[in-house]
Amino acid sequence: MQYFVALKIGEKRVKSAQDLLGQYTGHAMPALALKDDKSNKWEPVGEENLLAIVSESNGYMIVLCDKNGIAKSIAQWFTEDVKNEIVERITRENGLKEYSGKLSLPV
Repeated sequence: MQYFVALKIGEKRVKSAQDLLGQYTGHAMPALALKDDKSNKWEPVGEENLLAIVSESNGYMIVLCDKNGIAKSIAQWFTEDVKNEIVERITRENGLKEYSGKLSLPV
């Protein structure tokens, strides 16, 4: 796939994930629009939305990613109680599954 075609598709998927996550967190940031591939093949981030949680010393980050763990949107930092409330609502209302593998996050 051509770079700009893949990027446009990926940007649409990122925007959709960002809008979804933002509905529950108040503010979500865009993340990665293209799959991280070591070759010159360009592919957009996956269409599916899975939920992942990152725990750091300053709180919890909520991530929407594709099936390969490529982050499409992130919202940070939440206390455990707020994180649990957001995760419960977004999974109940949207049927999102949890991703538990290795995440690819923007640097």
